[in-house]
Amino acid sequence: MTEPTRPLPKPTLDDAGHWHSTSTLSPKSMTTRAAISLPPDRVMPVIIVPGIMGTNLRATTDPSHPQNQELAPGEIAWRPPNGNIDAAKAVKKWNGRNPSQRQYVLAPDTLEVDDGGEIDPSLLSAFDGLDKALAQARWWGEIHWDSYGQLLTTLEHNLNKTFLILRGGRAITEHWVRVNQCDRNLWGASSTSLTAPLTATEFEKFASYHYPVYACGYNWLQSNEESVKRLAQRIDDILQFWSSRRQTCTQVILVTHSMGGLVARACARQMEDKIAGVIHGVMPALGAPACYRRIACGTESSNPSNGKIGNGKAWAFSIIAGESAALTTPVMAVAPGPLELLPNHLYPRPWLFATGPASREGRLDYVPLAVTNPYDLYRETSSWYRLIDPSKADPANKYKGKVMETVKKAVKQAERFHKEVLETYYHPKSFAYYCDDPAQLTFGAFRWQCDSPLAGKSSADINAAKPESSTFQDNRNVSFFDGSTGFFRPMAQDAAGDGTVPLQSGSVPSGKVLQLFATRGYDHQSSYRNEAMLALTQHLIVKIVQ
Repeated sequence: MTEPTRPLPKPTLDDAGHWHSTSTLSPKSMTTRAAISLPPDRVMPVIIVPGIMGTNLRATTDPSHPQNQELAPGEIAWRPPNGNIDAAKAVKKWNGRNPSQRQYVLAPDTLEVDDGGEIDPSLLSAFDGLDKALAQARWWGEIHWDSYGQLLTTLEHNLNKTFLILRGGRAITEHWVRVNQCDRNLWGASSTSLTAPLTATEFEKFASYHYPVYACGYNWLQSNEESVKRLAQRIDDILQFWSSRRQTCTQVILVTHSMGGLVARACARQMEDKIAGVIHGVMPALGAPACYRRIACGTESSNPSNGKIGNGKAWAFSIIAGESAALTTPVMAVAPGPLELLPNHLYPRPWLFATGPASREGRLDYVPLAVTNPYDLYRETSSWYRLIDPSKADPANKYKGKVMETVKKAVKQAERFHKEVLETYYHPKSFAYYCDDPAQLTFGAFRWQCDSPLAGKSSADINAAKPESSTFQDNRNVSFFDGSTGFFRPMAQDAAGDGTVPLQSGSVPSGKVLQLFATRGYDHQSSYRNEAMLALTQHLIVKIVQ
């Protein structure tokens, strides 16, 4: 064909498996022909699995389920803000909700995934064959746009454009050139065949697939065991969709963020043959002490490694998530999902400490607090360093004096998920990256600091102290066996990580995945907005299909 051509938008697939595209008529004198680029008939769907709080939730619309006592059916329960204006509105809304209202709004069994979240149409392209309606049909509205929108649109555009057709041949598209040129030092990667620039042969095989990009949100307040069922059904539905339209589609690729990695691992353990590979981003493989902090003391509102803007954002998030234990405990203490992010039985011990004031030399002497079985700590209510204060767990009196029965049931489910459902399984074709950044201080352990010296008190004395009270700021007054008292405050973050997941947990996949990448330069929630991590993710998807 010698006539010039003009590209048409990506065609659409009908229920019978036929591709369709539309062009305008033109006079015979116009010799420019319309050109349609058909996707391959081999399909490899890519599914984004978000982290905790990354899925939009609403009050259930199913009358057969328990009904939300604060919201009307279908009313928004949880939708993280997108942008500063949205954040200001969310701060105002959540600041006006007392503990009882939060307990009712975020009651796990009264909620469902909300697929009506923001999708920015300005980032969608008709030439990718993707408009807002199709993005919604692929469930993009289920997950937080600010956290995952760039990932969704980047993958949808770049994975399906490998070669640029030129006169007399073709070339690798510019975005793949950039992936190959990405500084591997930003990936924290040693030089291996897995990190070497992608070859023409690899691109050739990669281009033989079509990569539609999907999302799979889940009710993160429920146990991840329930979320596994939702992800498994989503995988089956997607495979069936393409297979019924005469496309060859037998496997998917999972790209996960944070707790979504736990969901994906447990799901892959049940249906390994339907998953071509998994990419885990900033996964808390063994949990995170930050979760203990947020239940026991409320959400931290600052970080020593943040500047003024960063701490402003941290403050806003603490208002939304709950800045005190009185606000977080009624929600998280009875919700298996958050409890499954606590340090599990494999997290390096000790991770919970007490200390007194610093010496003149600035030295702190840390006393380990007794945590032999972490699940016992999460269930018990008598120690001064307990996770859950029963007096704060049921402000609405929903459980009529029996809230600890529900708490213990939720903790038991968390223990079951860790030990029986998830175990130490990883899909055989898995990759993972985590953040090991001293500029993103994180709770690698949690430390209570007393305002008075602990000299003369043994480790047993400190562990056996009795709780007296806690203030609004969730400091704790305790009494010691000798009649003296102590006033303990939560200490700040002090370990390398991403601000949420410490290296003690993020680095655990080493030896269990094909390659682990120790990276820097971003905070936990922004990992998939980091250009180097986006490049790494695309690179690894190519490797998975080889």
